[in-house]
Amino acid sequence: MALGPEHPGRVRGVGAGISPRQFFNLPRPQRVKFADQLKESVRIVLQEETKKMEARTKQLVEAEREHLLSQLSHLIPNFDPSMLKPKTSPMNPMSDKASCSGADVRSLHLEDDTARNGEQQEQTKSGALDNQDEEKREENKDEQKMGETIDEGKKEEEKENKDEGKEEDTNVEEKKEEKQDEEKHDEEGDEVLDYSNVEVPSSLQSLCGYVETTLKPQGKIMTFNIEKEVFGADRSTFVLHEDITQFAGMEEIGATVVAVYMRCLYDLLREANMCSMVGFIDPAQVSANAGSLTDRSRIVASRLQKTDGEQIFMMPYNPGRHWVLLIVRAKRETVYFLDPLPGNRVVDEEGKNIVNSALKIYNSHIGRPCRKAPIWKTLPGTPKQPSSVECGYYVMRFMRDIIMDPSLEFEKKFAKGKDQAPYPQAAIDEVRKEWAEFVCLHMD
Repeated sequence: MALGPEHPGRVRGVGAGISPRQFFNLPRPQRVKFADQLKESVRIVLQEETKKMEARTKQLVEAEREHLLSQLSHLIPNFDPSMLKPKTSPMNPMSDKASCSGADVRSLHLEDDTARNGEQQEQTKSGALDNQDEEKREENKDEQKMGETIDEGKKEEEKENKDEGKEEDTNVEEKKEEKQDEEKHDEEGDEVLDYSNVEVPSSLQSLCGYVETTLKPQGKIMTFNIEKEVFGADRSTFVLHEDITQFAGMEEIGATVVAVYMRCLYDLLREANMCSMVGFIDPAQVSANAGSLTDRSRIVASRLQKTDGEQIFMMPYNPGRHWVLLIVRAKRETVYFLDPLPGNRVVDEEGKNIVNSALKIYNSHIGRPCRKAPIWKTLPGTPKQPSSVECGYYVMRFMRDIIMDPSLEFEKKFAKGKDQAPYPQAAIDEVRKEWAEFVCLHMD
């Protein structure tokens, strides 16, 4: 009775004007609109549904992958399912064939050997079905247009009848000759290539014979295990019969062929006790579209971290349809650029960023302050390729010439003013012979 009547929103015994929120230090209630509540609830539901869909998609992908593996195991003898597993190091980009023409170097999309080997059967089947559908659609279109063109054709025939009598005999003869040429071409395409008449080293001829007698008829591939000492990590790769025939015909080559030759050169380094002087960087892991720029920089940096004093690292690099050679000397923060194409060539910007970032990581690893920018030196005195497909062979020859000089005076050898004439064919054949001899060691 002394306190008087009850007043809502007041706290008894503390005086007038004090609300419960002030006395008890309560947060002010926030007003939430119904629309906002609805949006939040919809967002939560969508997140849950998205997670469920991703889980179902993952299950479907796994099921499709298992189905594909089972099909490939029946189609390809000795098929290894591990070749299609996600990998940290790209294997065998087979479409990095280098074909260059002057300054026009087009972009390149790398494909894995596994994709080329495994998807080829599926593409053939799906391509046949697509072609059938397209043929049906074209036939329907032709039938629709047929009625429209009949009347016009009749009018034109009346005008042309006079001239057709003279031209008919000539056209018949031309069609017969064209048909004979097509039949002759088809017969030639079915013939087995005779490599004995091709000017190739004897070891490469033997390898081509092995292709025709074993690899192609039996659908086999040649597998290589590249030791950790070569590229810094164990690496498995394989050579297809197309690689061998293209190599024998002096056609464009890919990263697999270059990597196998680098493994061959490693034996020469070991015999000359030069492994501490020269190292290699895997071209399949650093060339265009082999991964993100960051991943490729880390791969290069991991190799540089194993450098020993003045050791140099040779890095064949394909920015897109063309092979060049980069030589990295980490201790001096210097990179040398060797390009077999004639003219004033400059290094690809992406390749430059890869190496620059790798050198920064390397300097951070050894605790050395890095300079503002690494030194890039172009060596213009390299022999120049005579046409548009020899760049891969020339890069392989560059590496051989460098390691055959124990003093590693390649900077003077390829300096400005030196002879820029193409290599003689005998010099290129020497590289092809060594590559073929090494590959022959892996024949069954």
